Amino acid sequence: MRELKGEITSTKREKTITVTVHRYVNHPKYLKKYRLSKKYNVDNPENKEFEIGETVTIYETSPISKTKKWTIVKPEIK
Repeated sequence: MRELKGEITSTKREKTITVTVHRYVNHPKYLKKYRLSKKYNVDNPENKEFEIGETVTIYETSPISKTKKWTIVKPEIK
C-alpha cells in the first residue's frame, strides 16, 4: 500500500475529505525541479473533525466508491 502526506483542502462532504499532495519532479530537458499538485478524495470513516490546512497521512485501499480509493491514517503532529 502506498502512503502519502498532504494538506487538507476541503471538509464539506460527509465521510469524505479532500487532500492535496504536492511533489517535486525534475524537468527531463532542463533538469529544473518544479512542483506538481494532485487532489485526492479520502475516506473519513469515523467522520472525525479536521481543520483545513492540517497535514495528514493517507494510504491506498481497495475502491470505496467511484472516486474514493484512499483512507486517512492519522494527522501529523508538528
